[in-house]
Amino acid sequence: MNHGRLVSAGLTVLLGATVALTAGCGDRDAGTGAGGGKPLIGVDYPRSDTDFWNSYIRYVPQSAGELGIDLKTTNSQNDIANLISNAQTFMSQGVKGVVMAPQDTAAIAPTLAQLESRKIPVVTIDTRPDTGKVFMVVRADNRAYGTKACQFLGTRLGGRGKVVMLQGGLDSINGRDRTEAFSECMAKEFPGIKVFGEATDWKADVAASKLQTRFASDPDIRGVYMQSSFALSGTLQILKQRGLQVPPTDPKHVFVVSNDGIPEELKNIGDGLIDATVSQPADLYARYGLEYAKAAIEGKTYQPGPTDHGSTIIQVRDGLLEDQLPAPLVTLDGAPVAGQPTVKYDDPSLWGRQG
Repeated sequence: MNHGRLVSAGLTVLLGATVALTAGCGDRDAGTGAGGGKPLIGVDYPRSDTDFWNSYIRYVPQSAGELGIDLKTTNSQNDIANLISNAQTFMSQGVKGVVMAPQDTAAIAPTLAQLESRKIPVVTIDTRPDTGKVFMVVRADNRAYGTKACQFLGTRLGGRGKVVMLQGGLDSINGRDRTEAFSECMAKEFPGIKVFGEATDWKADVAASKLQTRFASDPDIRGVYMQSSFALSGTLQILKQRGLQVPPTDPKHVFVVSNDGIPEELKNIGDGLIDATVSQPADLYARYGLEYAKAAIEGKTYQPGPTDHGSTIIQVRDGLLEDQLPAPLVTLDGAPVAGQPTVKYDDPSLWGRQG
């Protein structure tokens, strides 16, 4: 697959060079059971039709157990109406905090306002609401995803040729960030490459159909940027049908770069079926989405700057903080691309290698 002033729940945004974590002044058992029991947090899973989100779904209860959190979970199945309904369910169940990943980042604003009015802090993971207040956004720099994909394809193609960009949903900040950054990078750094942008709304069948049509009209396509692994299976099938699954040394090779870092992508890189991916941290989304929701319930506060877990909190707009987790470019050999480091596909530090 944009950017209120957080004045409730004891959150104060302070500009500074480091991140600070302090206990709030209120009751330290606020939001927990009697005697300081486990906080009840509602987590809405955005979808369960991709390997990435299924991995996230597996990590959430694991992280909740480690953090001492009780869960209520729902699945909105990429439907904003379902997410709005699920938020109502959470409120009726008495949750003290909510973690969500709204795929339509504009339409969620009224729901965020309703949760705020009930003093239920919200953490969004993966996506950032276009308007409205949340305690923290937990995601990676999605503009960097597009730039890394551009630099990889532009370098491998020697600055010339045609590439297809299979866009995610443009109603999502992620789809817009990746699309804009990729297009801007190509125009600036590789003007000899023609980019065909194909809108897919994060749907695998739409991506496959549009890629097939594009190859039919432009058989000399030599690069594909998939903004998520939702398009992986269809892309590989089309390349195989057209006899284009050949080594990178073959002039017919189509360089493919994806975004997600799921186990299948890492295997595909090793097998020579795709060339690179950006490892989006499904494990860290689960961990820090819950950790920040628990911190909000406890009245803790944060400020911009580096964190103790290798990321950086930035202030996106007045009163809105975003913890930008690391998301490295993964390649076959781990060699730098355009002067920037990459991680080798079999590196054990990658979440996609950890089972």
